[in-house]
Amino acid sequence: MSQSYPPPPQQGGNPYGQQQPYGQPQPGGFPQQGQPGQQPGGFGGGYPPPAPLPPARSNVGLGILVGVLAMIVAALAYGGLIKLTEHEIGYAALGVGALVGVALGKVGGRNPILPFLGIPLALLGVYLGQIFGIALTIADLPGAPDVMTILTDHFDLVQEAWKENVGGMDILFFGLAGLEGFVIAKRVAA
Repeated sequence: MSQSYPPPPQQGGNPYGQQQPYGQPQPGGFPQQGQPGQQPGGFGGGYPPPAPLPPARSNVGLGILVGVLAMIVAALAYGGLIKLTEHEIGYAALGVGALVGVALGKVGGRNPILPFLGIPLALLGVYLGQIFGIALTIADLPGAPDVMTILTDHFDLVQEAWKENVGGMDILFFGLAGLEGFVIAKRVAA
């Protein structure tokens, strides 16, 4: 049926549904369908159609790509912060996890795999940020090669320095960053 709800008044069996000429006020002041000044959805009028649903945003591939890019950007920023302050700030690791989670959730949508991908991406981002920070710090030493040479030719030395410096608080912030990547990706998914 293509009839609006409630059905238009009919003459006959219902004394309240008697038609009046167009433009004539109805007894009781209620306007009839088609009278001037009638609001949509009012008495005797049709209801507007429901608003369309927003398009589903579930682009998993793009979400993963943007999550990886966010992880790289966050790792570079974290490494730069380590070099700038000359020590590691554990709370910045939470920022890495949050940035990865936002990227996955906002771009990838509500796919259930994305929050779980936020965990390893956040952990990898924190690790790479710490490695990059150590390489930047070594590159500042007199006579040291540039950062790219340190990361490519002397990565074993950077890895050894990382292993010597990692402690209990680092492990705690690694775990919190992974948790942050999961929770934020789940919370902001659109």
